[in-house]
Amino acid sequence: MNSHNLIDDVSKKLAELATKTPLADLEKNARTLLSSLMARADLITREEFDRQTELLGKTRQRLSDLEDRIKQLEEQKIRQT
Repeated sequence: MNSHNLIDDVSKKLAELATKTPLADLEKNARTLLSSLMARADLITREEFDRQTELLGKTRQRLSDLEDRIKQLEEQKIRQT
């Protein structure tokens, strides 16, 4: 469930509660508070997490390839001397 759906669900429940109580501004204040908390939590979407995971995998593979290449070049240099 993403943060917007969570906020919407909580807001709907609070709105129902607000209609039954004299706290007319409860939904507005709660939604603002929840939005602020979610923003401060610095959350990312699952899609962004998956993209970053894929990028990290590619980066690790590239690093491994470069390490192998350096090792080959060092071995060539040793053989030439």
